[in-house]
Amino acid sequence: MALERASLANAPRQGRALPAFALIGWRWISYNPAAAIAPVLLPFIFLLFLHLIAPTGLFPLEVVGAMLFTTQNVGSWVLGDSATWRLESAIQDLFVASPLGKVRYLFGIAFSNLIAAAPALVILAIVLAIVAPPIPLVGWAALFASLAILWVLFSSIGIAISSRLRSQREIWPVGNLTFTTLGMMAPLYYPLSYLPPIWQKAALFLPTTYAALLVQGSLGLIATSPRAMAIDATLLVVSAIVGTAIALSIYRWRDA
Repeated sequence: MALERASLANAPRQGRALPAFALIGWRWISYNPAAAIAPVLLPFIFLLFLHLIAPTGLFPLEVVGAMLFTTQNVGSWVLGDSATWRLESAIQDLFVASPLGKVRYLFGIAFSNLIAAAPALVILAIVLAIVAPPIPLVGWAALFASLAILWVLFSSIGIAISSRLRSQREIWPVGNLTFTTLGMMAPLYYPLSYLPPIWQKAALFLPTTYAALLVQGSLGLIATSPRAMAIDATLLVVSAIVGTAIALSIYRWRDA
């Protein structure tokens, strides 16, 4: 008993959370491969129908939209996991009592769900490299930076919403309504100019819109200028910071 206590006292108390949550995400898709296939199906269904009805030249832009949409949907999975752990398993109570903290808890759940989304993102990145014109390094950098920003933002939104749910019956409709609506309002699968004027103005309130415009411009998929891309990048970062701060402010942690 004394040896066990001594080993626990000397055990590291930091640096284990992220690998542990990554293991959760990996075990999820390793024991249930359908969990890795499902994130691929929805964006590929959109791509299939758009490829049939839309001009061929828009296909690379649509692939980029599928990557952004998949990353945004990680927020819905974070919502589902965090709400289930809080309402059904009461696991969050253990984390509240631990030194982990709500921000590290958020990144842990977000990272575990990113593991499940990774196969879809890798496949879409390969498709993009095949169908798009030669992509410069700055284009890839803008794409992955935008994906990272949306991952943090929508994971924060997902966990904030989950802390306000009072029943498991609310998880599926609230999550799907929130994230599908946000994904459809932003110009992910089509240029912003294709939307009606009123819809264009509404889309400018969404961070996803600026991520789409930045990536589409960086990859040469739409006509733009360095100044316009700089503005899009600035608005993306600012809106993501504001959105994440608001989400964390309404997220219930200890009194959940």
